[in-house]
Amino acid sequence: MSRRTPALIAAAVLLPLALTACSTPEGDEPTGNKAAAKSDGFPYTVTNCGVTTTYKAPPKRVVTMNQHVTEIMLELGLTKSLVGTAYLDDKVLPKYAKDYASVPVIAKEYPSYEQVLATDPDFVYGGYSSAFTAGDGRGREAFKKSGIETRLNTESCAKADTPMETLYEEIREVGRTFGVTDRAEAWIKQAEADNAATAEKLKDLKALPVFVYDSGDKTAFTAGGKGIGNELITRAGGTNIFADLDKSFGDASWENVVARKPEAIVIYDYGSTTVAQKKKRLLDDPALADVPAIKNKRFAVMPLSDAVLGVRVPAAVEKLAAQLHPAATTS
Repeated sequence: MSRRTPALIAAAVLLPLALTACSTPEGDEPTGNKAAAKSDGFPYTVTNCGVTTTYKAPPKRVVTMNQHVTEIMLELGLTKSLVGTAYLDDKVLPKYAKDYASVPVIAKEYPSYEQVLATDPDFVYGGYSSAFTAGDGRGREAFKKSGIETRLNTESCAKADTPMETLYEEIREVGRTFGVTDRAEAWIKQAEADNAATAEKLKDLKALPVFVYDSGDKTAFTAGGKGIGNELITRAGGTNIFADLDKSFGDASWENVVARKPEAIVIYDYGSTTVAQKKKRLLDDPALADVPAIKNKRFAVMPLSDAVLGVRVPAAVEKLAAQLHPAATTS
């Protein structure tokens, strides 16, 4: 699998939000840039994956590349800032469907540099490091030379061992950049509450050894120990059998899958290979016949967009916990 080789900004006034869930009230779109530019939040300087930028005002015309960063923008009520988007791994969440449909899709996968420039953006937000592949002409330096600021989702460069805190910081920094700090903080507060509620349900349970199957035939492309996917498994009451893999994603041998005896297999759902096809590949492999998860046909399924650094993560923890520990979470 390839590593996801998948305007007026609205930030007028920082309205106090009375959110009861991790969503932005319908119709509560920021309506202009002038007031936000005059707010106490600007100028704002941030260092993102080694690139330091000072914003005198929120960006006005934004292109997003990769689904999870697009959904961050939609969740924070920044639809009107988007002049283009690209690269879905799966369907956007239903609550974002109407807003997403209003944004021009400039490429099915990654757009060319010229396609991005055609939207006249002042900001490009990429989800994976592949979004800014210099060899494809989309390097961050190239955009900077054209007067376009950039941001890379920090899962691609974070060194911390606490990816959930990295997620909160991602939301916080995007909120600051676009002058919607209160929205970002409201989302973080709700996410913390949701995570705490799931943890309370699972506090007395023994962790279940879990193998993540993303893709692969000769080797297993799986979740390593450095990304939000690993923490998601831990928070859902599991133990990632490849947590010792020093990266977010990587290849593992099938011999190690057998040796580590996972009791559940989490299948990432995306792309042209269906979940049914992935299950069949695992169940039909005689080398895996004695793996407890295979013998018991114990599978969980997650859309890929649930398992990367984006706004789906708190709900994804709860959904995965319900699949791994149904008795503890149905109350």
